[in-house]
Amino acid sequence: MPSHTAKIPLKNTYGKATELTAKWVVFASVLLPASLPGTEAAHQLVVCVRNKCTPEEALNVLRELPNPLREGDAASTHASQYNPLKIDVFVQTLLNLGSKSISHSFAAISKFHYVFKILAESEEAQICVLRNVWELWQKHPQMVCVLVDKMLKTQIVECSAVATWLFSKEMAPHFIHSCLWEILHLTIDKMNKHVSKLSKELQEAREALARADSSSSDSEDESGSKKKKDQDKPTEEAVERMEERLEMGHTDQKRLFLIVFQRFIMILSEHLVRADTDARDPLTHWYTSTVGRLTQVFLLHHEQVQKYSSTLETLLFTQDLDPHILDVFHQFLALTA
Repeated sequence: MPSHTAKIPLKNTYGKATELTAKWVVFASVLLPASLPGTEAAHQLVVCVRNKCTPEEALNVLRELPNPLREGDAASTHASQYNPLKIDVFVQTLLNLGSKSISHSFAAISKFHYVFKILAESEEAQICVLRNVWELWQKHPQMVCVLVDKMLKTQIVECSAVATWLFSKEMAPHFIHSCLWEILHLTIDKMNKHVSKLSKELQEAREALARADSSSSDSEDESGSKKKKDQDKPTEEAVERMEERLEMGHTDQKRLFLIVFQRFIMILSEHLVRADTDARDPLTHWYTSTVGRLTQVFLLHHEQVQKYSSTLETLLFTQDLDPHILDVFHQFLALTA
């Protein structure tokens, strides 16, 4: 897909000059060649958003954009139906328009939340959204953290999509940037808090159900008081639904940790193999830093990781793994024994 980037100076939320990298700079009265896919739609979208359009009207502007994944060889290798050109145009144009401040960006995301959800249904599409956020704001990485956090909270992107994006090849040059690790930990924290909330709600519902059953069997209350207690009492079906949600939460949490640790193992193993092939010392600054980050994930989230330690040992941290990497896992097990 043809691309064009331009550097746009602006004031960030801290009042310091920074640069925004954008593909479509139509909002700044700099129109790109009409032959560039997405240019005309981006221009129309700018006008539409500035005229306070509805999310449905914004989607209508994007409707006719071709899908690069359905052209030529790409059509046979991509089963997903998402359209990366639509996502590119929408995300970069909208966040450009909201780049004046964090509150402007949040307002834009909130107003057009429906469009994000329509365009980014699959994990691949969500990763495409994250790529565009990074491409736009990489000169101001703290803004990336803020926007990713917002998108997680509003469920525009899932935790697994964020983790997969962080460890993707296009992010490799920025891998040891502190901003990415901040995003990784806030993503894991988001998942942990979600599971903790579901667990607490289920426990409270079970306790309320037990109290109600005990009260009804021990004494005959007045009819009014008994009716109120029956209304407050959670049903068996409601408790079962909570149990199902918690089970799903645990499944998502385990999958997130599997993604994170698998990607760590992959990049560290590739580094060690390259070092061995080239007869170089593997203990580089990058390697030391990455092992340190892996250790940090274990320590900061030890309560949650410990629940899945047997799964991790069976699927990922197997005996055929390089001892340098395996030692990190064994040290964690020793600390939590």
